[in-house]
Amino acid sequence: MYFKVTVTGDANRYPTWALYGDNHEMVAWAGEGFESQANATRAANAFKSGGSAARYETFQDVGGSWRWRAWRSSDKVAASGESFASSYNAERAAENVRANAPYATGP
Repeated sequence: MYFKVTVTGDANRYPTWALYGDNHEMVAWAGEGFESQANATRAANAFKSGGSAARYETFQDVGGSWRWRAWRSSDKVAASGESFASSYNAERAAENVRANAPYATGP
């Protein structure tokens, strides 16, 4: 896995971070844009060092797909990079991120 800090493709063009698997598919992202590249990098490093201690939850989105998100205290610190057909698959993906994000390269 590896972290990458990029600028979002939306009209606001805010920097954000994403975590990619070895297959180069996005598996997690910050869930928000940041005011600066430095803030996005700081948030990525914070998730890398503290993501294993975060509280993960799965939820069904408005389209009926399953996703996960990670929380530290009352702050959302990461969101799934894709949607899943079942709660079980979303839980497995969240556990994969929890277990492997601390060892990811970057940002």
